[in-house]
Amino acid sequence: MANAKKMSVLQLTTVTAINMMGSGIILLPSKLAEIGTISIFAWILASLGATILAYAFAKCGMYNKKGGGLGGYAEYGFGKLGNFLANFTYTISLIIANIAISIGVVSYASYVFGWNLSPVGSCLTTIVVLILSASISFLGSKGTGRFGSIGVICVMIPIIGLLLFGFTSFSMDTYIQAWNPKGLPFIVTLKDSIAIILWSFLGLETACANSSAVENPEKNVPIAVLSGTLLAGIMYTLSTAIIGGIVPYTELIGANAPFGLAYAAMMGNAAGHIVSCMLVVSCFVSLTAWQFTIAEVVRNSASLGHFPHYLQKVTSRGAPYMSIFTVLIIQLVLSLMTISPTLINQFNILINLAVTINLIPYVLSMASVPAMQRIEGIEKSKRGLTNFSAFIGAVYSIYAIYGCGWSIIGDGVIVAIIGIIIFYIKKRFHNNVKISHV
Repeated sequence: MANAKKMSVLQLTTVTAINMMGSGIILLPSKLAEIGTISIFAWILASLGATILAYAFAKCGMYNKKGGGLGGYAEYGFGKLGNFLANFTYTISLIIANIAISIGVVSYASYVFGWNLSPVGSCLTTIVVLILSASISFLGSKGTGRFGSIGVICVMIPIIGLLLFGFTSFSMDTYIQAWNPKGLPFIVTLKDSIAIILWSFLGLETACANSSAVENPEKNVPIAVLSGTLLAGIMYTLSTAIIGGIVPYTELIGANAPFGLAYAAMMGNAAGHIVSCMLVVSCFVSLTAWQFTIAEVVRNSASLGHFPHYLQKVTSRGAPYMSIFTVLIIQLVLSLMTISPTLINQFNILINLAVTINLIPYVLSMASVPAMQRIEGIEKSKRGLTNFSAFIGAVYSIYAIYGCGWSIIGDGVIVAIIGIIIFYIKKRFHNNVKISHV
């Protein structure tokens, strides 16, 4: 691509920030209200940690010569097992994360349309949303990409509007009353908040995907990733803090549409419903993009031999239809298993599990950075900052795993063990097939 057609560092920074803001923020104010506005410290810590992690991933994307995305990164330090385990856990985390996003769609839609859904009704509606979003994935990458531009507009307008005009309805008394309603020790509030907040940054590892379309990528990609992730973190932090000073925490706890409540308090019920409608659209569009993304991850993993070969099949538009079908079936089964009395409870269970499992490939990738730089011949004088960033990113990820709670950690460990068992069964079967051919 000619330099004249490539993105500037400012354009890539904007794209990076927007990619993380499709659905990550819309229900978090309700969940964080249980902890209190003291969670602003966790937002600051999470934003800094995610920014450093994103920088390390950007450097990995530039140095990596192996296939398989995060799996390729992990292979440098942990061999083929690391490659498989990273891709396996990443796939499982995205499957779960997409269910959580679909619950976000249903949650805001219930506010907009006045639905009072039972747990079973919420589950069935979530299933319908998953089926619709998966169906749109058959448009292929170009069609899904065009559809995605609608979601960008629908999420940015409410957030920017809140940042510009939220101060008019902000009450410091309301904010202080919500500071620490349970009277928890500071370290506990930090731990309980960090894993929830990290949900909004999931996808930061994809920020280096546009490196070939930017001028001077070796210099500009890390700058854009650092700036974009930090920009998203600032917007997340400020918007959550503003809502905490507009809507009393007693109303926020368990609310299906926190942004809708904030705009209703600022400008009336009509504005609350309009904003909620926009966020329904944004969240659904984000879901369609992630449904296509996970299908592509599965297809790519199948091409590397990690998953069954039939998952490689694509339509004439390039849509990985067998991956789409398979992922959808798994999601429908998991949706039936997560029926909860409230949408917020469902959302919380799923994001904690998705975050925990997603952090496994993060830790594997960060731990492999020193080996990656050594194997790819990066000069010792240039390794220091990247190695330091990877170390901080690994510590941050491990702390976030700890913040998810031991029950969820146990589930994550089970998923990892299943992945290891599948790898060795697959390896043994492959070796037996080779011997039989001989």
